[in-house]
Amino acid sequence: MPATSAPAPPKTPARAGRLRERAITFALLAPAGLTVVALVLVPLVLVVRNSFALPDAYGGIQGGYTLANYNDLFDPVYLKVFGYSLGMAALNTVVCLALGYVVSYYLAGRPPRRQGLLLLLIIVPFWTDFLVRTFAWINLLSPGGPVNALSDAVGLTSGPTQWIPSQGASFVGLVYAFLPTAIFPIYATLRGVDPSLGEAARDLGCGWWRVHTKVLLPLVRPGLLAAALLTFIPTLGVFVIPVLLGGGKNQLVGNLIVTLYTEFRNQPMGAAASVVLLVLMIASVAVLGSSARRLRRKTS
Repeated sequence: MPATSAPAPPKTPARAGRLRERAITFALLAPAGLTVVALVLVPLVLVVRNSFALPDAYGGIQGGYTLANYNDLFDPVYLKVFGYSLGMAALNTVVCLALGYVVSYYLAGRPPRRQGLLLLLIIVPFWTDFLVRTFAWINLLSPGGPVNALSDAVGLTSGPTQWIPSQGASFVGLVYAFLPTAIFPIYATLRGVDPSLGEAARDLGCGWWRVHTKVLLPLVRPGLLAAALLTFIPTLGVFVIPVLLGGGKNQLVGNLIVTLYTEFRNQPMGAAASVVLLVLMIASVAVLGSSARRLRRKTS
C-alpha cells in the first residue's frame, strides 16, 4: 500500500485572522514601499554605481569600475569645499540653535492663543517659494535697499554700500532659511517643561543664566538635538543661497555637485561627490543619534 500523506490541519479562525491581517497590512504598505524603492533606493544605487564608473569623452557614464573619481576629490581644491561646508553648516547650526532657543522660550511663555498667532507669523513667510524668498534678500541687501538705509540711519555706513554678494550675505540667507526648522523642535520640547521649575530655581537664588544653563537647557536637549539634525544636514546640500547671495565665490558641497554635473560635465565625479555628501550626512545622524541615546540613558 502506498503511503498516504496526512491531511493538512484545518485553518483555525485565529490563524486565518492573522493571515488576513498580514495580507491587509501588506496591501496597505505595498504602494508606499514601491514608491520608496522606485524613487529612493533605485536612484541611490545608480548614483553609487556611477561614482565608480569611467567618464566618456563627453562626461557621461562609460561603465567600468575605478576609484579615480574618489581619489580626485582629495585634491586640495575639493577638500577646501568640504571643509568650508562643514564649518559653515556647524556655524549655521550653532546660530540657529541659539536664536531658536531664545524665540522658543519667548513663545512658550506667552498665552496659548497668542502662541498660535506667533507661530503662524513665523510660518507664513515660508508659504512663499524658496527661490522667491532668496531674491527678496537680494533686494533687501542691495545698495540703497532697506538694510543699507537702516545702516545709514544708525551711522554704520554712509551712502550706497555693497552688501551683496558676500559671504556674510550668504550666511544670513542660511540662518533665515533654517531658523524655523530649529525653532519648532525646541518649542515643542519647551512646552512640555513645567514653568514652575524655573520659578523654583529663581526662588532658590539662581540668576537668569543659571536658570537656563542648569535647569531648562538640560530638559530641552532632545529638542536641541532634533533641531541640530534638521539644520546641519540640509545646510550641507544647499546650493541656491551661496550662488545668489554669495556670488558663488565660496561653494558648499551642493554647489560642487552641481558644478561637476553641469559645468565640468563629469557625471562620475559628481556622483562620487554626492556619495561623499551622503556619507557625511549619515555620520552626522549617527553622532547625533549616539548623543540622544546617551542622554536617554542618563535621564532614565
